[in-house]
Amino acid sequence: MTSKQPALVAIVGPTASGKSNLAIYLARQFAGEIINCDSIQMYRRFDLGSGKLSRAEQEGIPHHLIDVLDSHERFATGGYARYAAGEYARLARETISLVEARGKLPIIVGGTGFYLRALLDGLFPGPTRNPKLRQRLQSRSTQKGPAHLHRLLGRFDPASAANIHPHDSPKIIRALEVRLETRRPMSELFRQGRQALEGFEVLKLGLNPPRAALYEAINQRTKGMFEKGLVRNILAAGVPPGAPPFESHGYREVLGYLEGKISLEETIERAQTKTRQYAKSQMTWFRKESAVQWFQGFGTDLAIQMEAGKFVFDRFTARAGKNQD
Repeated sequence: MTSKQPALVAIVGPTASGKSNLAIYLARQFAGEIINCDSIQMYRRFDLGSGKLSRAEQEGIPHHLIDVLDSHERFATGGYARYAAGEYARLARETISLVEARGKLPIIVGGTGFYLRALLDGLFPGPTRNPKLRQRLQSRSTQKGPAHLHRLLGRFDPASAANIHPHDSPKIIRALEVRLETRRPMSELFRQGRQALEGFEVLKLGLNPPRAALYEAINQRTKGMFEKGLVRNILAAGVPPGAPPFESHGYREVLGYLEGKISLEETIERAQTKTRQYAKSQMTWFRKESAVQWFQGFGTDLAIQMEAGKFVFDRFTARAGKNQD
């Protein structure tokens, strides 16, 4: 990587940490455009549960790869995220090139760690989805719990199991699918044939608010989602309950409430718990990312915004100095 390469900023961190707010600040400071890296924000209508900014909140900053999918769309070209990571990486790389060609700073923002890894590091040459095998694995996960499949993965592919949370059923199922289809560990395939993003100097900024404050923010945001009619309004608009985004935390729990299976209080509590667990798994994932500059606070805090802005400015200044040399 040379200092003559254009810059690319990636903002990571757990849900409710203020990533979008920090991105808006940096975009205004450095003439940037924002590229979404959150699987649910790609879907139209699913706004509250994903923390998607409204038009007014975007403050006129161009946002890309938001609201690009209808609720029923699901890509079947591999990967274990709801929107195929490979397809996301392709579109994101095209968008980054267009933003840079306009002389703007591309800013990647979102909490879907696998998308970011697919974008920056490339994907391994794994097999496409096997619906029948997936259904069998999903049934076993439902009957015996994801931890059972995680122990099975530990025997087949210890390296992958060590990097996947025992409750992360989609990733466990994908890793087992790859192992059973190729007879090779996914961790081994990861090291082969990956094409990393080239031509950019990547600055990774991470938000790590105090745990107690983050959990309180998650609890309040989740409660607010229900008060604003999180899912009822979406269903009223004709979105079917089987739409892929309903598989995510928050949305999944509220469907049970609307079907009369659990009380509103229990639904909110479950959604808050699931979201906190998700935030914890996000931090586990992002801590394994290399060369992340961590900031100990929320992206909504002006002090954190200024600290991050100074870091980016200093890096730009150092790059300019090297180019003059």
